[in-house]
Amino acid sequence: MWNRFLRWLRSAPIADPIDRRNAPVMQLLLLFYGLLLPVNWAWRLASGGEVNEARLLILALDMLVAALAFLSLWMIRNGRFRPAVVLFLAMQLISLEIVFARTGVLSQLIDPAPTMLTLVISGLVLGRRALWIVFGLLMAVFATGFASDLYRAAQQGIPASVALVNVPAVLISYTLITIVLDRLIKALRESLAESNQRGLELQREMAERERAQSQLIHAQKLEASGRLASGVAHDFNNILGVIQGFTAQRHRVRDMGSASEQVDALLDSLQGIEEAAARGSTVIRKLLTFSRSDVLNIQAFDPAVAVAELRPMLRQLFPSSVLLELPNDASGLRVRLDRSEFELMVLNIAANARDAMRDGGAFRVEVGSHGSGQATIRLSDTGIGMSRDVAARIFEPFFSTKVAAEGTGLGLSVVHDLVKALGGDIRVDSVPGQGTTFTIRFPEAAAA
Repeated sequence: MWNRFLRWLRSAPIADPIDRRNAPVMQLLLLFYGLLLPVNWAWRLASGGEVNEARLLILALDMLVAALAFLSLWMIRNGRFRPAVVLFLAMQLISLEIVFARTGVLSQLIDPAPTMLTLVISGLVLGRRALWIVFGLLMAVFATGFASDLYRAAQQGIPASVALVNVPAVLISYTLITIVLDRLIKALRESLAESNQRGLELQREMAERERAQSQLIHAQKLEASGRLASGVAHDFNNILGVIQGFTAQRHRVRDMGSASEQVDALLDSLQGIEEAAARGSTVIRKLLTFSRSDVLNIQAFDPAVAVAELRPMLRQLFPSSVLLELPNDASGLRVRLDRSEFELMVLNIAANARDAMRDGGAFRVEVGSHGSGQATIRLSDTGIGMSRDVAARIFEPFFSTKVAAEGTGLGLSVVHDLVKALGGDIRVDSVPGQGTTFTIRFPEAAAA
């Protein structure tokens, strides 16, 4: 119930952020005035309190203040915060002026809450300029009260010094309180402005970091694409050799006897050329798709199928002395990721595995279910492995055991950040001389 009430207080349509912060407390104060002033007078009247002309005047003014408190509350609920506060303060000052003129200062010093509250609200809610304006108006109210005290003292034959005995105390105390409030308000607003400035700077820094991360990921894609370039060129040499071999069959076709034999041989050659060209087109399309820089394209796919389709690129990445063991069938698992980012992870880890198996070996990728709605991708090699200290630092940016010309130390750091950003988890197990295994887990599409 209380939380719903607080949400209601905060729901006033106020644009200014400072006013929006002050609105809940101000609405509570207005509710307090609007409800408790009538309740207080009802209690006093029911208790048999004396009602004279002066008290009737104060009762009428209190009822007017309560009514204007509800009017100010209605204005705040409609987004007119500052006019509502000005209206409430104006009514408070007018009420004090009438009461002081009627009863003087001496009778009102017992309860300084209305005058103090007027100063506090004007300063904290409306600002330093409003604080000093209200201070000046309060001094005018006190001047009216002291004039009333002087008039009564003259009628009763009391010395003027007795009627004005509280003038220095009132002037000094309210001036000091106003100065303290002014300094406090200035410090609070400067702190708030500094906090807002730091918040904006932090947002800009975060935006710059995101842009730098995006550029780094794209650079990693281009780096991986560059590593594949020589393999792709070698593969295309083979493809062109096949196409040239089929085109060379034209001499054999021309020497064939029957027209039907010539047509069959020509069709076989054209089919072979088409298959070779399709293979080359697949390799190029995969390379271009991988290396492009686009926004994230989250989709559901089978990681085993994605790894299998990377076979041409992985084959060109590794030398012929490395055996590739990749999934041949769909795993039945589905994950929701950016496929291009997933392929970047696999190729980055594969590139490190290649460097660890300079004398040959095997690179294996396995896809399975870890349970609890998670898909597991294990990438292992039979390379030189890593010590425990090295394995503990491989995901640190710019940490590398390679010479400067061979690596930047960013590949596995990017892999780690991508896995975490896509809601997954990655760990490494390695034994010197026995190889390394990376285990990556992602939520399955149904659980993501």
